[in-house]
Amino acid sequence: MNRKFTHNKSKHEKDVIITIKSLGINGEGIGYYKKKIIFIPGALPDEVVVAKIVKSYPHYIQGELVRIKEKSPDRVDFPEGVDPEIGGLELVHLSYDKQLEFKKNNMLESLRKYHPRNYNKYKVKNTIAAPDPWHYRNKAQYQIEKDHGQLKLGLFAPNSHRLIDLPKMPTQSEDTQKTERKIKVLIEKLHVPVANYRRHLPGIKTVVVRQSEATKEIQVTLITIGHKIKNLIPLAKEIMKLDHVVSVYQNETEWQNPQVWGNKTEKLLGKNQITEEILGKKFALSPRAFFQLNPVQTINLYSEALKYLDLTPDQTLIDAYSGVGTLGILAADRVKQVVGIETIPEAVKDAQHNVELNHIKNADYIQGSVEKILPELQNSGVAINALILDPPRTGLAKSLIKTLLRVKPETFVYISCNPSTLAQDLVLLSEAYDVRVIQNVDMLPQTPRCEAIAKLVLRKDR
Repeated sequence: MNRKFTHNKSKHEKDVIITIKSLGINGEGIGYYKKKIIFIPGALPDEVVVAKIVKSYPHYIQGELVRIKEKSPDRVDFPEGVDPEIGGLELVHLSYDKQLEFKKNNMLESLRKYHPRNYNKYKVKNTIAAPDPWHYRNKAQYQIEKDHGQLKLGLFAPNSHRLIDLPKMPTQSEDTQKTERKIKVLIEKLHVPVANYRRHLPGIKTVVVRQSEATKEIQVTLITIGHKIKNLIPLAKEIMKLDHVVSVYQNETEWQNPQVWGNKTEKLLGKNQITEEILGKKFALSPRAFFQLNPVQTINLYSEALKYLDLTPDQTLIDAYSGVGTLGILAADRVKQVVGIETIPEAVKDAQHNVELNHIKNADYIQGSVEKILPELQNSGVAINALILDPPRTGLAKSLIKTLLRVKPETFVYISCNPSTLAQDLVLLSEAYDVRVIQNVDMLPQTPRCEAIAKLVLRKDR
C-alpha cells in the first residue's frame, strides 16, 4: 500500500508541480518553486510530484505532497495498517539501502556546511546497517487521552497536539507494542482516570513500556498528573499478570512541565530494575536510566567505539556523559582505570550498581559536569590518556570544548546522534585534533536519525 495523502485545501493554497532534487536533513523532499526552496515531506529525489503550498516564508516554502506523477525506483510501499500521518517513519517509503546512503550523505553535507579543518580529507565510512530495520525499538512511550469518549493511546502527529491511536507501529518491538495495547484495554476496563489537559483533571498521561533484549523482562511506568489516581494499584496488579512484565512504576509530573517525565518516581509493584546484557556485561536499568533504543544494533555501536579507542592496559579512560556506565564498564578490562562522569544522580547510582553487578574493581563514577571534573582529575595527577564522549543531540558545550583543548587527552572518541552538532563541534576541536575516521551506525532505521563515531587524535605539533 502506498502512503495516502489527504489535505483540506484553503483559499490561500495552490497546487504546484515540483521535481525533487534531494532530501533534507529531516528526510523531506527538496525542490524549487520560483527560485525558492520548497520542502515536501514524503517526496523522494528524482520524483515529479503535485504538492500544496502550505506556507511561504522569506527564504523557503513549506509544501505538502498530494500525489506522485513520476515515481522514484527507490520508493517502497508504506507499511499496511499504519497511519500515514504518524511521526517516526520519515524514511519508511525509501528502500533501506538508500536510507543508509542518505545517512552517510547527511554527515558529508554537515561537514561541507561547517567545514572543520581538513574536512575534505576525513575518512567517512559507509553506514553500518541494522541487523533488522523493523521492530527494533525496545521502548514505547505512548501518550493517552480520551477524545469524545474514545480512548486513544499512541503518538502525536508531527508538529501538533493531535493524538493518533496506534494499533500498529512497525519499528516497535512486538512485545512492547502488545503490552501497550493490553494496558489500554485494562485502563478502560478498570475505569482508571486519564489526564484531561483542557479541564486540568488528574490521571494517567503517558504509558512507558521498556523490554530487555537479553532477559525479555518488561518494565512499565505510568506517568501521571497527580499522585493519588483512582484504581491505579488494581491496574498495576493486572499489568503484572501480562507476559514478561516484572515491575510497574508511577512517575508523577505536572501540567506545566514541558518534559514527558516528572521528577517523582515510585515503584508500585515488582522488581527494582530490569537487566540488559551487552557484550557479556550486565546492566540494571531503572525507569529513567538512559539506554539505546535498539539493543541489537547497540552491540555494533559500542564495538566500533571501543575499537577506535585503541585502548591499552596502562591507560586511564574517561567515560564522559557516562549514563548507567555502559561504555566504561565494557572497556574496564582493557585499561588500568575507568572514571565515569555524569550529571544525573540516578544514572550515577545505576552506574555504581552496574560496576558491582559485573564485579569490576577499576571503575569509579562521579556526579558532576565534564568541564568541571576533567581539570580536577588532571590536577589531582590522573593521566587522561583516553576519553569517550556520548553527549545529547545538542552536542558539546563550548566551555567543555575549551576544557578539552586545555586538558588535551591524547585520543578520544566522540559518539554523536546529530551530524550538524558534530560538524560544528569539530570546527573548534580540529584546532588541536586530527579526525581519523567517522563511522555511521544506523540505530534508528526508517527515520533520518543516525549515530556517528568520530575518532580524534591530538596532533604532534600541539
